[in-house]
Amino acid sequence: MSLPKEQWKDLANRIEDHICGQKSLIEYPREVEKLARRYASKIINRQASVVVKKKGSEFECIPDYQTVDINSVENDQPRTVGAEHVVYHTMKELELDKKLKELGFNKPGIETTMGVITGKLVDPGSERATHFWLQEISGIGELLETDFSTLSQYQVYKVSDMLLKHKKDIEEHLSWKERNLFRLEERIILYDLTNTFFEGTGKYNKKARFGHSKDKRKDRPLVTMGLVLDGDGFPRRSNIFEGNVSEPTTLDVMIKDLSGAASSSLMKPLIVLDAGVATKGNILWLKENGYTYIVVSRRKKKEAPAYINMVTVRENDYTVVRAGLISSKENDEIELYCHSTEKEKKEKSIKSLFQQRFEEELGKVQRALSQKNGTKRYEKVIERIGRLKEKYKRIAHRYGITIARDTQTNKATAIKWQQKGGENTNGIYCLRTNRKDLNEQEIWNIYNMLTDIEESFRSMKSELGFRPVHHQKEFRVDGHLFITFLAYHVLHAIRFKLKLKGIHHSWETLRTFLSTQVRITTTMKRKDGKMIHIRKSSRAELFHQEIYDALDLPHQPGKIVRAIL
Repeated sequence: MSLPKEQWKDLANRIEDHICGQKSLIEYPREVEKLARRYASKIINRQASVVVKKKGSEFECIPDYQTVDINSVENDQPRTVGAEHVVYHTMKELELDKKLKELGFNKPGIETTMGVITGKLVDPGSERATHFWLQEISGIGELLETDFSTLSQYQVYKVSDMLLKHKKDIEEHLSWKERNLFRLEERIILYDLTNTFFEGTGKYNKKARFGHSKDKRKDRPLVTMGLVLDGDGFPRRSNIFEGNVSEPTTLDVMIKDLSGAASSSLMKPLIVLDAGVATKGNILWLKENGYTYIVVSRRKKKEAPAYINMVTVRENDYTVVRAGLISSKENDEIELYCHSTEKEKKEKSIKSLFQQRFEEELGKVQRALSQKNGTKRYEKVIERIGRLKEKYKRIAHRYGITIARDTQTNKATAIKWQQKGGENTNGIYCLRTNRKDLNEQEIWNIYNMLTDIEESFRSMKSELGFRPVHHQKEFRVDGHLFITFLAYHVLHAIRFKLKLKGIHHSWETLRTFLSTQVRITTTMKRKDGKMIHIRKSSRAELFHQEIYDALDLPHQPGKIVRAIL
């Protein structure tokens, strides 16, 4: 920020006021006040010294008794630091900073990258919002021992470009580090896709396409992210596809060579797929490339054969899941028929609601036959019922509908309907696998890991600002989403460690409570007229201490520093 020469004297006076704790009788322009606070803080920090000493593995304050005027005590420059403390140390534990340095990032580039990823976790928003957050709200700069007050908005945008350039190396590093740090076994790979929509036309992005939106935003162009996770929910690889991409066509792109040089295991992992990706072609590709798999059958649901021996694989207060195995000689596989009481109840409820609506609509068509200006012509009535069948196709096939016709007037005279008998498929689903050494419980447990990937997508969307996308250019969009992916690496590492200690809070809950711990500068006037400036974090509350202890972190984020001027 530049300032006209004629205002320099005002700036110098205001800097002195801040350093000496003087209140000004003059109201200075906002530009002068902002610069004065920045430069006063720089001068104070330059003169400051750390006032803690090491005692064993802990830090303690050095006793320092002063005579001060308690009426002069002021607090200034509050900055959030609790969630930043957790994120910063997790990134250090994953050695993200070391990897960035190895890839050629300079010190400011590393600091900005870590600041932007922290922003994505703590206060997700646009790059512009993150720039403001780094400068005016967060204390992450103090943890990084850098000053973000001079950070340009261009540098924030540039971070995604730099990261995207080294995408593969960074993904491989984080995956390798997590496997070693948490002693993960690379046995199971989960794969799925999700999409996000644009706030804009997306005309500068060739991947922006209209398609099936999982957010029900068909009015907006989309891009799709494919995400590969291991059995513990840690992300392995990501890719951005066109918004209208067909789920089955992305499998070989994402899984191919996944167990190559980056893996220490000679065994290929077991691949777990949901029905959307488990096409005949994809299963053939998995077989030809030597993968074992567990997939959800895409065949039309039917009742479990009566001769299957069903065993209980889950039982709690909410549901009972029973499953039974049969061999499929046709595909050289085994099939696991599963029945969930919770799923059955939900499907019955949905079908009941749709049946009620369908019958209400049929009733309207029936009543129109006797109403003035109602639809009566036979062809029009058939057309109207056809549209209803399309709208309620999930349950329309369960009804037999007959339309009486007056051949002389070519008008429909009556409509009758009744439900057909059929198989009870409520709560039934079927899993297929070419792993014949697994029993019912093992197959069901492995398939149930797909809920982890669904949780991952929900977390990225709701907690990390995955949607919507505000950028328009393709490389900016890809970079924005890749930063979200990196932020999820950090998030999952945090939650994984906390779950090992019995703490199961969502990240949204964690960051909300951690936000109450702040960095703050306390100033007071000494008896001799000099000002004491102390910069430190507020005392950790019991909730903070619980989280920090579980993560083996100190209760006091950042250094305690003091300056006397």
